[in-house]
Parts: sequence; structure tokens; C-alpha cells
Amino acid sequence: MINLSDTKLGVLGGGQLGKMLCLEASNWHVQTYVLDPSGDCPSATVCSSFTRGDFRSYDDVYNFGRNVDILTIEIEHVNTDALQKLENEGLLIRPAVNILRTIQDKGEQKKFYTSNNIPTADYTICSKKDDVINALQKGNIEIPFVQKSRTLGYDGKGVKIIRSDNDLDSLLDGPCIVEDCISIKKEISVIAARNSEGQVKCFPPVEMVFNQEANLVDYLISPPDITEKQSSLAEDLAFKTINAYDLNGILAVEMFIDENDRLMVNEVAPRPHNSGHHTIESCITSQYEQYLRCLLDLPLADPGMIMPSVMVNILGEPGYEGEAKYLGLRECLSINGAKIHIYGKSLTRPFRKMGHITIIDTDKNSALEKAKIIKDSLKVVS
Repeated sequence: MINLSDTKLGVLGGGQLGKMLCLEASNWHVQTYVLDPSGDCPSATVCSSFTRGDFRSYDDVYNFGRNVDILTIEIEHVNTDALQKLENEGLLIRPAVNILRTIQDKGEQKKFYTSNNIPTADYTICSKKDDVINALQKGNIEIPFVQKSRTLGYDGKGVKIIRSDNDLDSLLDGPCIVEDCISIKKEISVIAARNSEGQVKCFPPVEMVFNQEANLVDYLISPPDITEKQSSLAEDLAFKTINAYDLNGILAVEMFIDENDRLMVNEVAPRPHNSGHHTIESCITSQYEQYLRCLLDLPLADPGMIMPSVMVNILGEPGYEGEAKYLGLRECLSINGAKIHIYGKSLTRPFRKMGHITIIDTDKNSALEKAKIIKDSLKVVS
């Protein structure tokens, strides 16, 4: 017999992903405990218990973990030494610490793909900016290329696209990887879930359209404009990747489709992901419920699509920084099928993720038209 109300689920990080996980857990009366440095983080008002502390601090993470039954993350950049001690003491941690350490480091991620025959863009590992320049001078890498910091990058941070010699002044310093700048036809994502019994279910692929200025997702389209064969191959690649990691939990697998229609893995996230927000309304099971099922060792549910959708990220407007104000909400709420999620971040800044809107519609083109209206109408200013 399962008594879910007695389960104390700990979450490192109190951002919007943690908030939506806590809201889903409340449907089953699972107690949620959140650790975050900010007392007004999105999760603080919806979790069962909030602790103010730093998820990068050994002591904060260790002391927090001692008071929960299961510990998970909503952000990768957490103190893994404390997690390792907790895991050694018998605490159930998902994803497992060794997996998290690999994924935290984009260089280790790349090595993992190579050793497991998972297709990915060719890459070079460099320890500092000068190594990138030297590799360029020796002809080991060529412009254009993409430089990524090995650690701490997210939401477009820690990524530089070098298109010409003039861009070299903006190179990132510190450990990094340099990837070939491939010709991309589509960027897609597949979210895979895997429980402790090895059962795997994949959500249908989505297409990711990026804001070129901020290098983060502008909106998502489900289903994507790809062939059935490509869709099947993408789910197979996500299936292969989560099994290779032997991961119990959820894994967002971001992929490229190049101009030759080859699929390759870009990077992964071992947690709920921005590319799965639409599942709350448009799929039989949301990514958050599926993640809970993984965390609680329950059977996985059907992730199938109910109807097409477009998800628009609500981003802070360029040129505004301060207390958030939302312009155009009334107009957006008048659009049929628009489901609005405001994360509750009190301060806005340029391109900060402040919320999202999922538009569900029986016709994908109609959903896209509504998404364009919303992008023009809704602004987050200060």
C-alpha cells in the first residue's frame, strides 16, 4: 500500500520548474520541501515547506537532504559532494549523483555521447580562451564554430557563436567545448521518462524556435513539421540516451536535424524542461506528473498528445529591469485556447523567463496565428 501523503519530496531549486512540480505533487497530497536562496522564488508560496539556503552550498544541501525521503533537482548546478554523502547514507536521490556530475559538465556529456555511439556534433575540448585561439591557428578548428562553457551555462548563457574573426574578442574564458557550426534545419526536443523498473515512455517531439538575440527558446510547436520517420527516429534516440545514462527520472533530449536530415544530440537536462511545459494542457500526462511517477516508483502514464499546441515563453522586455509589470494580459486572456502561466518572479530583466502561454487548438496553424498575436500583445516591463 502506498501512502503518498507521508512522502517528503525535497527539491533543490525553487524556480518555475519547482513550482510546477509542487503544484502537480499537491494533486496527490505529496509533501514538497524546497531549498532556494531567494525567499520570494516561484516555489515558495506553493510548496509544503520552504527553506532559504544555497543549493550550491555543501552544508545547506546536506542539512536539507537529511530531512526528506526523496531528493531531486529543478536545476543542475547543485552541490554534488553533499548529494554524494547523502546518497552514501541511503537517501534516494534522482537523478543519481554520478549521472548529474556527467551532465553538469558539457565536456563530459560529449565524451559520454561518443563512448555510447550517440550521434552528436564534432567537438574540441579546451581549458581556456587561449587554447581556442591556438586550435584555430593550427587549423584544428575553423570559423564558424560554437563555444560553450563546460559548466554553469543555461538559458543561452555560456554560449557564443563565432561567425567571423571579428567575434573572437567575445570568446568566453575558462574550460569550454568548441563545436562545429553545423547547418541546422530544425531544433527539436524529446522528453523521455524512465522508472526504476526500466520502463521508458517518450513524449512526442516538439520543435524549438529560438530567439536569436538571447539564444533561448522563443516558442515551441507541437507537433513539429517533420516526417513520421524523423519523429520515430527522434524518440528512438531519446530512448537510447536515457537508457545509456541508466537514469531513473526524466530527461529532456535536445536534438538537431541537419541539412542532410541527420539527427544528433545537442545536450540533455535531467529534470523537467522548458520544452515540456505544453504537456500540462496538450498531453494526456504532463511532464511533471510523469516525473513524479518516476520519483515515487509508480507506473509511467500515457504521454500521448491530446491536441496540437504552441508554447510561447513570456520573456522580460529588453531595456527594462525592475519590478515586473505585465502589459496585454487582458487581450491574451480573450484568446480562445490560451493557457497563461505567470511564474511569480517579482523582478524582470531583459529576456528573463517570467512565464509561458500554451495555446491549444485542433488546428496547429490556428495555434501559430494566436501565438503571433500573443507575442505582439504581451510585454513584461518595469
